[in-house]
Amino acid sequence: MNSNSVENDPGAIYASPADMAAPSPVDAYARPDQIRFAPSIARGIAARGQGSALQQTMVMLLAGGQGERLYPLTRDRAKPAVPIGGVYRIIDFGLSNCINSGMRRILVLTQYKSFSLQRHIQDAWNPLFNPVFGEYIDVIPPQQRNVKRWYQGTADAIFQNIYMLQQERPAFVVILSGDHIYKMDYAKMLDFHLAKGADLTVSCTRVPLAEASRFGIAGADDSGRIVRFVEKPKDPPPIPHDPSYSYGSMGVYVFNTDVLVRRLIDDMKQDTEHDFGKNIIPDMVAGGDKVFAYPFVDENKGPDVYWRDIGTIASYYDANMDLTQVKPQFNLYDDEWPIHRRNQPGPPAKTISYTAEHSHTGSARRAEIEDSLLATGVIISGAQVRGSVLSPRCFLHSRAQVENSILFDDVEIGRDCRIRNAIIDKHVKLPPGTIIGEDPEEDARRFTVSAEGIVVLPSGLVLK
Repeated sequence: MNSNSVENDPGAIYASPADMAAPSPVDAYARPDQIRFAPSIARGIAARGQGSALQQTMVMLLAGGQGERLYPLTRDRAKPAVPIGGVYRIIDFGLSNCINSGMRRILVLTQYKSFSLQRHIQDAWNPLFNPVFGEYIDVIPPQQRNVKRWYQGTADAIFQNIYMLQQERPAFVVILSGDHIYKMDYAKMLDFHLAKGADLTVSCTRVPLAEASRFGIAGADDSGRIVRFVEKPKDPPPIPHDPSYSYGSMGVYVFNTDVLVRRLIDDMKQDTEHDFGKNIIPDMVAGGDKVFAYPFVDENKGPDVYWRDIGTIASYYDANMDLTQVKPQFNLYDDEWPIHRRNQPGPPAKTISYTAEHSHTGSARRAEIEDSLLATGVIISGAQVRGSVLSPRCFLHSRAQVENSILFDDVEIGRDCRIRNAIIDKHVKLPPGTIIGEDPEEDARRFTVSAEGIVVLPSGLVLK
């Protein structure tokens, strides 16, 4: 392939590995001097409008996180596959944003314990895509095509899938994390990216200056161009004209594909952590690339901006408990921004109350439920539930009490149990009289207990 043929072909974003004539698999993707990029694909797309830009956009969703801080919920599953809200998985929120934004070319990059996540994508999400119109959602484990290793960082995960970009040839790449909960229209961000003529756009949310040391922080000028980007800074730069806040990166990026590939190749030649926040973005800012901060527009439409990084037991627990409130911060019931999920067949939830004459003990038992979420097939038989999330097919026997807790699929709570401030993974069976959440020392001897006192039972546990 000669340079003239590439320059005249707006679809020829990359040369093939054979054309690069490189001596090794790594070098085949690490010779920017031998890669020819088409000139200014983005300008032509911008002239044709956003609809065309959407058609030229691919989403790469990073879903390979090991989730060590969510253990034991991640003992048998990847972090994005952890159930939440009774009927969802964490990844459903990011994927719903894609669907609602009109982005239907998606690669889900997996790594650790990906079986349940892959099955979830297959069952819940594949039916929503029509390949006749070029739509797809594909689960991509590490291919080890160009390097023989697992993903070493967020940027390395994209680098190891350059082959996919070469095959699909998108003009733009949207990169997301699979373990955040929020509502966002990525098409609006793409609009912003085109209007600014950016090489990279980073979605940012306002964080109080006192808390900014926990985030990747973007220092921007009055035009929104990022002039400094640093991870967890001790002296975070404030937002222009808003000195009490900083721009915190949300881990949502829009790249021009040619720039992304060049920067990934440059980074791979260096001894770095191969991470967007720590390496790629600071190098782009220092190197003069046009990097802009996009102020997050929250489609949740609540009184406060909602964006949650589900990284710890406490953050996971709090996100679930919010959903049980009378007016939750995150709205699951918005028909204008639906959260898609797997449709699980089964009977409706059921409550059973006993009169004294129908009770084997001779006393009445009422099913009492307050401020809770009940999924398909839940049976509450003369038990009490307060401020809790019950997933499909949970069964609560007489006089059981469940308060401020999260029960995964197929959990059975025996008679006279008292469960408080707990997360109980799927297929757990608790015998009659079990008490959890009242004696911290006893709980710590038997189960995982977070620093906040949240008791976590692993899946499949059967107590004697």
